[in-house]
Amino acid sequence: MSEDLWSLRAPVDAEQHAPRVVAGSVTLIIPTFNEAGNIVELLRRLGQALPGDRPCAVLFVDDSTDDTPAVIEKAAADHPFPVSVLHREVAEGGLGGAVVEGIGRADTDWIVVMDADLQHPPHLVPELVGEGERTGADLVVASRYISGGSRAGLAGSYRVAVSRGATWLTKGLFPRALRGISDPMSGFFAMRRSAVTAGALEPLGYKILLELAVRCRPAAVAEVPFVFQERFAGESKSTAREGMRFLAHLASLRSAAPLARMIGFGLIGLTGFVPNLAALWLLTGAGMHYLPAEIVANQAGVLWNFVLIEVLLFRERRRHRHWADRVGRFALLANADLLLRIPLIAVFVAQLGMGVLPATALALVTTFVLRFAATEALVYLPRRTSPVDGSRVDASRVDASPSESGRHTRS
Repeated sequence: MSEDLWSLRAPVDAEQHAPRVVAGSVTLIIPTFNEAGNIVELLRRLGQALPGDRPCAVLFVDDSTDDTPAVIEKAAADHPFPVSVLHREVAEGGLGGAVVEGIGRADTDWIVVMDADLQHPPHLVPELVGEGERTGADLVVASRYISGGSRAGLAGSYRVAVSRGATWLTKGLFPRALRGISDPMSGFFAMRRSAVTAGALEPLGYKILLELAVRCRPAAVAEVPFVFQERFAGESKSTAREGMRFLAHLASLRSAAPLARMIGFGLIGLTGFVPNLAALWLLTGAGMHYLPAEIVANQAGVLWNFVLIEVLLFRERRRHRHWADRVGRFALLANADLLLRIPLIAVFVAQLGMGVLPATALALVTTFVLRFAATEALVYLPRRTSPVDGSRVDASRVDASPSESGRHTRS
């Protein structure tokens, strides 16, 4: 990019050959999807809320299919702070992915993440950053669940129950990573840019705070109460599909450690007995001999296990092999497990003098560990990680058309 995105950077240090970040500077990252009806009011309130003595800028990361980018460009023309929009043709990673792309573009001391629908009150932005500077926190969360906070804007008892249930679930799954965070489902927070290990983030869906807290582990956390407001315009983007993506995201985060991933692999393998036995019952009931029926039924279990492992354990490692290649390799390993187990049992019984039952149990454990290691190494090779910066954005998807005033940049 030929010019700075925000014009917030200090002069270039001649020795370091890199721009120095202005102390106290803030980038507001606002992900949008068809939020045209909220933009004018949002920018009006931000104009009233953002302090004049602190370098501030707004970056909309937009996945809209309506005219939201055009509305942003028009509304930004009369504002005293820089407003930019990055429109993504491919909404990779959902709302969380949009935030991560925004983080890669920000070069300020602080980053504030908020929604565009005005359920997150703009007047709290200075308070979030101020609390972080006062306490030395790396992450400051706007919470509905501490004194002075409220979830009043949640529409209906169903959404309240879902939100509360999701909060209990996440805090139960990640007690250490979420210590000090009463509202891990909040989408309104401030963080020091230096505390974000952007390359470690693998967002899925809209719960980006959970992703940041679990993967980046900020050293110090603070909270500010806020009252969740009613949506200003448009409709909620919460759907059953987003709920399923959230559960998949939880599973991916929880299985990030090798030991946890191996335990998950084993539990999924146990569930594979259900489709295996069901298929065996159907095939033998249809008159097939039990031996070929056993072989065919085993493939039902293999397919079941493959689907769950793809979705729950190795979601972030699926891109470097075609799905058919992954299926073939996984099935080969799963069936090789059967061929290896029988010779192992024979060795344990004949050479080690073990009984049949303990020999079978030891063979199961041995082949399980080998199959897990082989699956991870041969089917889901670790993906090369790259920093989340501007280079991740396809240049063909980025329009650069700065306005005449210089205050609005489409990047």
